[in-house]
Parts: sequence; C-alpha cells; structure tokens
Amino acid sequence: MNHPKTLFDKVWEAHVVDEIPDGPSILYIDKHLIHEVTSPQAFLGLRKRGLKVLRPEKTIATADHNVPTLNQHLPIKEELSRNQLNQLTKNCKDFGIELYGLGHKYQGIVHVIGPELGITQPGMTIVCGDSHTSTHGAFGSIAFGIGTSEVEMVLATQCLLQKKPKTMLIEINGELQKGVYSKDIILYIISKISSSGGTGYFVEYSGSTISSLSMEARMTICNMSIEMGARGGMIAPDQKTFDYVENKKFSPDGIDFDNKVKYWKTLVSDSNAKYDKVLKYDAKDIEPMITYGTNPGMGMKIRDKIPELPMEGSKDSFHKSLNYMGLKSGTHLLNKKIDYVFIGSCTNSRIEDLRIAAKFIDGKQKASGVSAWVIPGSKQVEKMAKEEGIDKIFKDAGFEFRQPGCSACLAMNEDKIPKNKFCVSTSNRNFEGRQGPGSRTMLASPLTAAATAVNGYVTDVRDYI
Repeated sequence: MNHPKTLFDKVWEAHVVDEIPDGPSILYIDKHLIHEVTSPQAFLGLRKRGLKVLRPEKTIATADHNVPTLNQHLPIKEELSRNQLNQLTKNCKDFGIELYGLGHKYQGIVHVIGPELGITQPGMTIVCGDSHTSTHGAFGSIAFGIGTSEVEMVLATQCLLQKKPKTMLIEINGELQKGVYSKDIILYIISKISSSGGTGYFVEYSGSTISSLSMEARMTICNMSIEMGARGGMIAPDQKTFDYVENKKFSPDGIDFDNKVKYWKTLVSDSNAKYDKVLKYDAKDIEPMITYGTNPGMGMKIRDKIPELPMEGSKDSFHKSLNYMGLKSGTHLLNKKIDYVFIGSCTNSRIEDLRIAAKFIDGKQKASGVSAWVIPGSKQVEKMAKEEGIDKIFKDAGFEFRQPGCSACLAMNEDKIPKNKFCVSTSNRNFEGRQGPGSRTMLASPLTAAATAVNGYVTDVRDYI
C-alpha cells in the first residue's frame, strides 16, 4: 500500500541510491554549484587522493563572494580575493568544470544565475558550499548548503551521505497588504518561530499567499529558510514555475520539455500527506518588517517597538545584541536615521527586486548623508536593468549602480559598511560584523530600503503608496 507523500518525500525518494540501516541515505546529486570560497580545500583533497571529478558536467562554477563590484575589468586589489579567484580558475580548468568568471556574460551570484539560466529545475537535488542554496527550493527541488568536505564528496562521487530531515509545512493564506513583499513574509515567519525554530526540518511553503507570488518572490522566501535553522525550504512547482523555466539557456526544449512538465506536475504533496509540524498564518497580519538585533529572528513590524524580552536565548545575549546595535528596548526604529542602504545579495538582487525599488525611487533623490548601493545579482540582471533604464533611475537619484557580486552582504570583499554605521539591507543576515567590523545591519525588503534611502530614516512605505 502506498502511503501519502509530501513533496519533500517524493523528491528525496527519487534520489536515494542506497540506505544505511539506522543511518544516513546515499543521495544522488543532480546539480552541484561552486564558487571561490568553499571549493579550494575540496579540490586540494581530490589532488591529494589522486581523484578526478566524476561528472564535471554536473557542476557549474561562478565567481561571486570575493569579486569587486567596481572596475571589474581591472586586477583585483585585495590579495586574498585575487588569490581565491585565481585558484578557482585553475581548479576549474584542471578538472574540466564550466566556469563563469569575472567578465563572463553569465557571471553572477551563484543562487541568482542557477535559476535564470535554467540550471535549476523542479524535482532536482541541488547542493552548494553556501548556506543559501535553499533558494533553489522555490522550484520544488531539494536544495541545501554543504560543507567543504561534502563539496569534495560530491565532486568525487556525485553523491552525498545525508540523514533525512523532518518535514514542516508553513501555510499562509489571504491577500497581502500594500507595501508587503516576500521579504516581509519570511522575516515575519522567522520573527514568529525564532532563528532556531526550523532546526531539524525541511520546510514546505504553501497556501494561497504563496501560490500568488512570482518565482522571484518565492526564491526570496526559500533563500531565508536557513535563517530559521531549517535545512532548506521548498515550494511545489506550478504553471508559473514551468513558464519561468521554459526557454532558459539550459532548460529542456521541445518534446523533452513537455515530458519534463508531465513529471513536474506530479511534484505536489498528496492531500492527506503527514508532516512532523504544521504552522498556519494569515497574510493580513503581515506588515512591512525590519530587524533590530543581530540574528534574523530579531525582527518586528516596522511600527512596533523593540521588545523588552527575548523570544529565545538569554536576557544577557539579548541585551548584548541591542548594545552592539546601539538600540534600546521599548523604542521605535521608525524614523531612525540611517547611514547606508544596500540593495543586493542572493536574497534580493534579481530584476524584480530592482524594478520594485526603482519604481519608488523614480523622480526622487536619495537623502544627503546616505550612501546607497544597488548591486545586480548577475550580468544578466545588470543587462536587463540597463535595457529597461533602471540603472539610470538609480543613478539620477544619487544611488551607486555597481557590477554583480555578493558585495556588502558579507565582509569578504571591498564593499564593507563602516563601524557603528547603520545600514538598511536587503540581504539575509544581520550578524555582528556581517557587513563589516562593527557595522549595524537592519534587514528589510527592497521597497522599504528604497524608501529609507530617499528619506534618510527608517520608513514605512505604506505612508507613500
């Protein structure tokens, strides 16, 4: 008798090569994405063992974390960044792996280029030495980040030892308020369940609110699944998914595509499938969100006051976090002066994100004293932004429109937020020093970030739309 299965179960079971009794499964990996930061040690391990990459055509490489976002045609100034990129180039050449390096028309943030090139498809297993690999789950794939030793394992065997996680369903129904976007949805969820509330689970997002979202918005939600401690997140593919995947560079075409769609349509959870945990939320309760602390769970509705007590962890760590941020319990962030705005990262650097921000900014000027950076997620996004005149809108408003890369999401390149400066950021993490030593990060949506840049202080966009 066949038991009802979740979407996760269906994709997982289709990729199990073998199972170890009372232990992990051997999972076949369809696509392996690599970049310059977590791959060097893996290739070194292969060399020491005298091993080849088993299936190099299953791996795609790009340069993203360490790349400069200005003057990419010039030699990289930072020695560490330069060495890492040079090593990636050498490793890919030596082991026969396709590389989209600086200057390549497909270069960009690894979790942006995968979907936009059609590398990411429904029903896949996708891994990368990067936490936010969960992004690709928006297509109904099992996608998750792995460590460097696991990168080596996948390169050598195209398989991975994995213990099957528990399943969680997060269902959201109803129509979103004006000014509320996918970033607000995921920040709202994390604020409800904490930064550890998803630990041990793979999350499926469903409900009318989720199905109404564009593919790019779905990617934002899945991207930040890791920020609630989950192994990953996924959304069942539907017609929006099929339309998005069709006619991409690496997508199947013709009869092959039609046959794939027939299979992809089966990738939905059975009506009576059982989950280990189910959470339900009403879309009308979600408002523009912003973080106030040093983990993504420390978030609140933009008009709320910073809470008096922590939702998780100790009082000491809670107050340590507020002290780092230079903030106090019981106060508002609304109207707080900020120094930097960063629109970018694998969470919010796609063309839709830039369009949302540009629409608000068009005809306006950023506030004096605010440094505002816009970093497209890929060369393709950069190209579309220029074709649509979006780059000009940003530049005319006093924003810096830079070249693709991870940029100020993390302090691994030249783009760093100075000590004690406040940055409203569309990225995914607000850890101490994440955007630069001593920097203070508030996570928000591209629309909130755009409005804040124009006013110079934390802004509720609902007052302007």
